Amino acid sequence: MREQIKTHRDLEVFQMAFKASMDIFELSKAFPKEETYSLTDQARRSSRSVCANLAEAWRKRRYEGAFVNKLSDSEAEAAETQVWLDFALACGYLAEENYKGLYQQYDFILGKLVNMIRQSDQWQPPH
Repeated sequence: MREQIKTHRDLEVFQMAFKASMDIFELSKAFPKEETYSLTDQARRSSRSVCANLAEAWRKRRYEGAFVNKLSDSEAEAAETQVWLDFALACGYLAEENYKGLYQQYDFILGKLVNMIRQSDQWQPPH
């Protein structure tokens, strides 16, 4: 299975994170203007950072410590995104259905990241 993965874009976790980030982007277009430079910006930034850190992790995977470090950064950004979703729900900017769907997507993303960290040695490229 992993032999078929040539770039970070081939990772299922990257695809999930990218889709979730785009969902946040679309839904956050309806957030109030006064949230543009706070909640909206933060939610978009952290969700996109999950993907960016995954891309960096993929390119650093020959160095297990660097790989795990970038995966940990990605995990932290995913958790941060969940907090911004909590705020968006509490402020009434997200419908509960959208919130639950996105939050669950990030739970799956977090689970996949944790598994990659736990099995980091299996992601090492051949020397």
